[in-house]
Parts: sequence; C-alpha cells; structure tokens
Amino acid sequence: MEFSLNEEQEMLKTMARDFLENECPKTFVREMMEDEVGFTRELWKKMAEVGWLGLVFPEEYGGAGMNFRDFSILCEEMGRALLPGPFIPTVLLAGLPILEAGTEEQKQELLPRIASGDIICTLAALEEDGDFWPQAVQVKATERGNDFILDGTKYFVPYAKGVDYILVAARTRRSADPEDGITLFMVDTSEWGIYASPLVTMDQTRKQFDVIFNRVAVPASNIIGEVHRGWPILKQAALKATSALCAEMLGGGEWVLETTVSYAKERIAFGVPIGSFQAIKHKCADMFSGLEYARSLMEWSAEAIKENNRASPRAVSMAKSYCGDVYKYVCGEGIQIHGGIGFTWDHDMHLYFKRSRADDTLFGDANHHRELLASTFD
Repeated sequence: MEFSLNEEQEMLKTMARDFLENECPKTFVREMMEDEVGFTRELWKKMAEVGWLGLVFPEEYGGAGMNFRDFSILCEEMGRALLPGPFIPTVLLAGLPILEAGTEEQKQELLPRIASGDIICTLAALEEDGDFWPQAVQVKATERGNDFILDGTKYFVPYAKGVDYILVAARTRRSADPEDGITLFMVDTSEWGIYASPLVTMDQTRKQFDVIFNRVAVPASNIIGEVHRGWPILKQAALKATSALCAEMLGGGEWVLETTVSYAKERIAFGVPIGSFQAIKHKCADMFSGLEYARSLMEWSAEAIKENNRASPRAVSMAKSYCGDVYKYVCGEGIQIHGGIGFTWDHDMHLYFKRSRADDTLFGDANHHRELLASTFD
C-alpha cells in the first residue's frame, strides 16, 4: 500500500485546511457549543458547494467519485478544526448504507440531495446500555399494512435536533441469533411522534440527543436493505466511521502538538523558554512519536477500506485502539505543559481534551478494540 499523498490529495488537504480556517474558527466552534442544534445550514451548504458531502458517492448520484482515503484526509482536517456538524453521520452512517444496500430508486432520490446539502442525516443505533452490538437493539418495528410502526427510545443520537432524516436500527423479529431481525429504516424527522431531548455530555462541540419514537409510521419503501438483514450493513458503516474517527483524532492531536510546541517556545520561566528544559523536550518528543505511529495505523486502516481488503476490521481495530490512547495522551501532556491556562475556559486546549475522550468512546474504546484484536488470533 502507498501511504504518501498524491498531488490531488495534497491539494485536497491544503484546500480543506484553508476552508476550515476561514469558515470554522474557534469562535464559531464556541458559538455552536451554545447553540441547541449545534451546526448551521449555511456552513453545510458551503461544504456541499466544495464537493465534500458527495466526495465518496459516484458521479451518477451527484458525487465526486473519490475514494475513502480521500475522505479520511477531510476528516483529519475537520478533527484539527473541531468542526461541529453531522458530517460522518450523514455521509458514512446514512449515505453509504443507501449507496451499498439501497434500491436504485432510493439512491436516485436521496444521494444527490445529500451531496447537494439539501438533506442532512444521522444514525440512531445505540440504546440504553450505550453499546454498539446487536443485542442492544430493542426498539420495535411492527409491520402494519404497507408501513412499520416504530416504538422505543434511541440514545446518543448525534445532531438529532437539526437533521432531516434519521437512519434507525430497529428490531423486526426475535431469534436465537441477535444479528437476525434488525432492519434499517430511513425516518423523516417531520413525522409525528418523534421527540428529541438534548443530552449534557463531556464534548459540547458535538451535540447528542435522546430520541423517542412513539408509534411512528414508516413506509416499507423506506427500508434500507432487506427486512431483518440490517445488522451487516450497519456493521460495515460503523467500520468505516471508526476509521474516519481515527483520522479525526489524528488531526486534533497534531493541532495540540503544534500549539504546545509553540507555547513551549514562548513561555518564559527562570529567564528562558520552558521548551529549553529537558523534561519538556521529552514530553514533546513522546507526543510527536506517538502521533507518527498513530498516522501509520490510521493510513493503513483507510487504505485497507479503500482497497476492500479482508484485513480491514483488524486494521481499523489496531488504529482505533492506538489512536484513542494517543489522542488522550497528547491532550493530557499538552495541558500539563501549558499549566493552569490550558484548562481555563478561554483557552482552546480543553476542547480537544474533551473531544479526545468522546472520540475514544465512539464505536468502542481502545480496550474494546484490543479485545476484538485478541479474538482474531488463535
């Protein structure tokens, strides 16, 4: 696998960083932290205009026809900027299941509208225990004529207040195999019976909600994939989202390192910059080396997914377990080097510290993925 970026990818990276520096400064991030929805349609439309929302969709569905490695470059820059908004949920957790398992009619109807920014989506998969596994899916979907009736509560749904569609994983039958009987429904949030309540979470830059579905009627034509066969689709989407989170964590970690090194050069103690002290040099060197290893694993996971390599699950688990630990470590060391100012509300360092904890937890923390890796070896 070739991990170095080609000329087109370098241009994408440069363009993305310039765009986000202009459109998503930390003042905007903090403004969205206070906003109930957590993102703006104005910025979403601008992202659509530069082709990000359809980046990995084929051209016949309004996309750019680029690959997953290209997508990971965007995620890295978004993690660096702490971009608020359901980019990964819309494109990877809703858009790709439609592309890979939807009917041609669903693709023609929904994918161009996602790519153009006309509709925004999210995923409702988690329930009360907060674990991403088939046993946890208990929200019921009961068939009634040409509709299915959804009843139950989904938890930790990202940006549920401001989206147009929610891809809901619901149980349509019970069997000995917990993966059997899960169906994916594309639910229009304008339907009666949907109630979203905001959650107070550590990472205020990424809004999450509890969503109650009270006898919500969903047409059978809104099922993505086959009835009872939704879990493999969801599992594949989660694999790609996990790899994208690794890129996001790497981008955030590199911002923390660069900011910390800059501060160490400017902060004077005992008449000299604190960066001249050996202890500080060692901390910065360890942060750098950790991020270098994390980059290699992240790029491997992204390339494996791009090439549809059968080693993708192992690559993603290795990347997620390592990137999660490194991101938390880098943020912790960055705050130590900054001292008290690093955790004040006025400084941005604590935003990355909290994001690192949230990203590590999403789709399984480092310990979970190490357990998955251990189970793959005889």
